Amino acid sequence: MDDYPLIADHGLIGDLQTAALVSTDGTIDWYCCPRFDSPSVFGSLLDHKNGGHFRVRPVQDEYSVKQLYHPNTAILITRFMTEDGAGEVVDFMPVSEERKATRNHRIVRMLRCVRGEMEFAVDLVPRFDYGRKPHQLHAFERGAVFSGDGMELTVHTVREPEDSRPARVTRVESEGGGGIRAWLPLKAGQQRGLVLESYADGPPREIGTAEFQKLFDDTVHYWRSWLRRSQYIGRWREAVERSAITLKLMTYAPSGALVAAPTAGLPEQLGGERNWDYRYTWIRDASFSVYALLKLGFTEEAGAFIGWLRDRVSEKAGGKEGPLSIMYRVDGSSDLTEDVLDHWEGYRGSRPVRIGNAASDQLQLDIYGEALDSIYFADQRGIQLDHKAWTSLSTIIDWLAEHWDQPDEGIWETRGGRQDFTYGRLMSWVAFDRAVRLSIERGRPASLQRWITERDLIYQQIMEQGWNPDRKAFVQHYGSDVLDSSLLRMSTVGFIAPHDPLWVSTLSAMDEELVSDSLVYRYNPSASPDGLHGAEGTFSLCTFYYVDALARAGKLDQARLAFEKMLTYANHLGMFSEEVALTGEQLGNFPQAFTHLGLIDAAITLDAMLNRAERTAVGAPTAPPGMAA
Repeated sequence: MDDYPLIADHGLIGDLQTAALVSTDGTIDWYCCPRFDSPSVFGSLLDHKNGGHFRVRPVQDEYSVKQLYHPNTAILITRFMTEDGAGEVVDFMPVSEERKATRNHRIVRMLRCVRGEMEFAVDLVPRFDYGRKPHQLHAFERGAVFSGDGMELTVHTVREPEDSRPARVTRVESEGGGGIRAWLPLKAGQQRGLVLESYADGPPREIGTAEFQKLFDDTVHYWRSWLRRSQYIGRWREAVERSAITLKLMTYAPSGALVAAPTAGLPEQLGGERNWDYRYTWIRDASFSVYALLKLGFTEEAGAFIGWLRDRVSEKAGGKEGPLSIMYRVDGSSDLTEDVLDHWEGYRGSRPVRIGNAASDQLQLDIYGEALDSIYFADQRGIQLDHKAWTSLSTIIDWLAEHWDQPDEGIWETRGGRQDFTYGRLMSWVAFDRAVRLSIERGRPASLQRWITERDLIYQQIMEQGWNPDRKAFVQHYGSDVLDSSLLRMSTVGFIAPHDPLWVSTLSAMDEELVSDSLVYRYNPSASPDGLHGAEGTFSLCTFYYVDALARAGKLDQARLAFEKMLTYANHLGMFSEEVALTGEQLGNFPQAFTHLGLIDAAITLDAMLNRAERTAVGAPTAPPGMAA
């Protein structure tokens, strides 16, 4: 399995409609086109022989590598150093000002020699439709075209007019379609490159370095202009801003939707079966993104997400399990039939490789609370619902009044049967509470008394059945003694005061059972079977939930240490996957939006609480409690 890089050994580039992973050895080993949820054209991350790749690296066998982002951008620089010289591969995808969905996307790969001499080897072997469909290769003087099954990729060359050193190019024939290998010799100060374009308007062409420089400058300008809108000036600015850029890279600009991750099939346990497709938009993730982005000052993006959510609320196309589906494709459609790529071996042998997601048909009642919470939060910051949206929302709350008191599959999308999950009840309480607030504060018509009654019934039920007196903690589902870290949000959403003895006791119980050196497990699968084999690592989102909960409870030293420890598990570029193994290795789909949303929220809460403590220590006035969030 040495042919597979570590999951963490990647950077992400994108153009707000799709994205590509670039490993530290200069290989693009995951790229779906023309959208995040389209079939892959490079997928060697999930099958190194049959997945397809686009590799650029020195011809020498011995070299060292460093990888970084061009400051305050999503332009990735991979630096190679040998005894003969040093070179760079600069990777980015130009961002169009147009927000319309398009099939036309470009990956720019510029090769530079910055010291001595370096010869780069280029290996370009696409595999269309997850390697299931063959393609044809048509070679031209200035590039090549790969075509088949309605897909077309054009390779343009980039070179300086005065560069007289010829590149050697050869055609590689293999099963499924041909590829290209090239060798580009460079001296210090020289640069060459390639532009891979989907559905180009014309044949391959030679691109001058001046045109490339403009693409580079325009991309730098886009990302720096966008990032300047951030209002975060706290203690962890670098981590927060990299998280913001990462979230932006996972945004589908035409609809405003946020994918949970740009990847599919990366395992939660090496060799295990917990290998899911995350290239879709969860109601839950989109709702959390509204919080993070509004807190940072990105009102335009938050407004776009609210618009996307408002459309889903108005459609009420969730099917038999309720008016909302738990997840959608980036365009708002909900056909996510799950399939298995039997011809792929999976990352390091982790099978099955799944595309689509059968969990889309589950009943997860918590999504209504997350949706209402984000809508209410946005409303308080000037992004209000129109009449049509409020009317649709009211019918959804009326539906919830009839259906909240039933078992569901829960936030973790377990496949072991429905339960009366406490978190589902908690977020149903949030849904009614926020709907009541919106109705009263905005004077909107509603079944107000009924909503208040249902809200209060849920509160009493959680206190009576969600609390386990033997464990002295709120538990995963009624009648169990299993702890669940999703309940770390109980104080965050205002259900319980952060200093309430019941909550302090719950935090202590989680410390003992779910927390391992500040890292937090979702739950114990052996104590609460979830219908799947194997185990998993600690869940990074839950670790940031834990930091948030500790900070709100006034345990600031513990919260800060846990946060700082968690930052050490980021990869070399400051990005996180879904989980962390006992070895510290990142597991699961990468990068994961949930984790970066949690990081932003935890940083903002912890900053606010630390600032308040410092003001209290010197006798300065403190902000009202609500301002901490």
